Amino acid sequence: MSNPSVAIVILNFNGSSYLQKFLPFVLASTYTNKKVVVADNASSDDSVKVLQEKFPEVQVIVNKQNDGFAGGYNWALNLVEADYFVLLNSDVEVTPNWIEPIIELMEGDAIIAACQPKLLSYSNRNMFEYAGASGGFIDFLGYPFSRGRVFDILEEDKKQFENATPIFWATGAAMFVKANIFRDCKGFDERFFAHQEEIDLCWRMQLKGYKIYVCPASVVYHVGAGTLPRGGRKVFLNFRNNLWMLSKNLPVHEKIWKLPFRFILDGISAWKGLLHGDKSFFIAIYKAHKSVVKSWFVNEPKASKNRKPLSSLQGVHNKSIVWKHFIKGVKSFNEIMK
Repeated sequence: MSNPSVAIVILNFNGSSYLQKFLPFVLASTYTNKKVVVADNASSDDSVKVLQEKFPEVQVIVNKQNDGFAGGYNWALNLVEADYFVLLNSDVEVTPNWIEPIIELMEGDAIIAACQPKLLSYSNRNMFEYAGASGGFIDFLGYPFSRGRVFDILEEDKKQFENATPIFWATGAAMFVKANIFRDCKGFDERFFAHQEEIDLCWRMQLKGYKIYVCPASVVYHVGAGTLPRGGRKVFLNFRNNLWMLSKNLPVHEKIWKLPFRFILDGISAWKGLLHGDKSFFIAIYKAHKSVVKSWFVNEPKASKNRKPLSSLQGVHNKSIVWKHFIKGVKSFNEIMK
C-alpha cells in the first residue's frame, strides 16, 4: 500500500474536555505518515492552553472568530498541506487502525473523492450513530438518511452493512477527502455555517464525476448530538441548508416542483410539531423557509455547474422515505430500500 500524507484536522470550539478524552486515541493511530492538527474556532474555554501543555505534538492553529463548521474548515484546510484531509469531530473515539483501510480503498480508485468509516455510538457501542452510521443516502426529495439510521430510528449493528460501497454523502464527523479534490470543489459553502454542508459538498463532488464511499472496515465511535432538542438554531440550519442545497444542485426541471413539494411537507411537519406543543420547532421551520425565499431574491446560493438528474447519482433512493417511514411505518434501511 502506498503511504500518502494524512492530516487529521479537528475543528474545535470549547471542546477542551473532548480533546483531553479523545486526542490520545487519535495520536495512537497506527498509520505512520500522519499529522494531527487542531483548528480552534475562537474557543472561550481553556482548549488552546490544554493543547499547548498536554499535547505538544499536536499542531494548533487559532481562528480569530467562530466561522462554524463550513467556514472554520475552509479556513483551517487552507493552512494545512497533505495528500488527504481527515475532518474529525472532537467527540470521536477512533480505533488504532482506522486510517489504513480507507486510504487503501481511496488510493485504489482515483475517482473516490471522499470516504467515511462506520460510525457507532460511543455510549452504546453495538448501535449505529446518528451522524452517518454506515454511509449517507438521500431520497428523491432531498431527505438524508443512512445505512443504519432512518430519521431518528437507529439500528443495531449486526454486521449487516459491512461492504464498502458508493454512497451519496460521507459524514462530516469523520470524513476522509483527497485534498486536491476538496480544493478543486472550493470546499464547503460557508453560508451553510453548520449542518448538511458535507452533503452539499459530496453532491457537488458527484456532479464533477467523483465517487463517495463508506469503508466499514474502519470503525469509530461518536458521542454525537442526534438527541439534542429539535428546536432553535439546529432545526433552522437543517431545514434552511437542506433547501439551499436543493436550490443549488437540482436541475431546473426537478427544482420547480420538488422545492414547492418540500415546502408543503416541511409545513406539515411544522404544524404537527406545534400541535404537539413544540412551538420552537414550528418557529425554526418558519424562519428557515423565510430565509430561503428571501435568498432567492437577494443572495441565492450559487448554482452548481453540470447539474444532473438526482436519480443519476449514487446513493439516491428514488422514492419517498417520508411516506415509507411516517405513513407505512418502515423503520430499517433495508426495508426502506425495497
